Amino acid sequence: MAKNVYVFLAEGFEEIEAVATIDLLRRAGIATITVAVGNSLEVSGAHHITLRADKPLDEVDLSNADALVLPGGLPGVDNLNASEMLRSMLCQMYDSGRLVAAICAAPMILGQLGILNGKRATCYPSFENHLTGYKASEQKVISDGHVITACSAGVAIDFGLEIIKYLLGEQEAQLVADAIIYKR
Repeated sequence: MAKNVYVFLAEGFEEIEAVATIDLLRRAGIATITVAVGNSLEVSGAHHITLRADKPLDEVDLSNADALVLPGGLPGVDNLNASEMLRSMLCQMYDSGRLVAAICAAPMILGQLGILNGKRATCYPSFENHLTGYKASEQKVISDGHVITACSAGVAIDFGLEIIKYLLGEQEAQLVADAIIYKR
């Protein structure tokens, strides 16, 4: 069965975290839809690289979603967090037992929503105080139940592979890693 993942982009997103994740998921054959959280499909990252999202936030259909992914970056994470519609979607996905994943500063959104209560999680150093109720871990990428968190752009490939592993299994994640000659 085909898997569907939405990756949310807001002005100031971290480009490496978004693009590496999108690329890896698509290499694995996962339908990966980029979503603009803002007034335009054209979204500029923290380092002034602009992407054209596939659709606006109000066209997201959670009924066919297997995962929601939040890249980090500032002010991108603040702009994601300002969207009540996105915050509601994250809670709906989590409550229905489907994957929510966040990297860098973005796990703070999950923490503020209570999604990390009792879960092992990680984030960019200095954002830990936003991870309400979490269990600290030194791991750079953590999968706990149907939540995946990662600490920074430096582990974006590991983050993407962990999402693939969750959705398609270890063998598919390893095939993608092998195809890009990446040692995990």
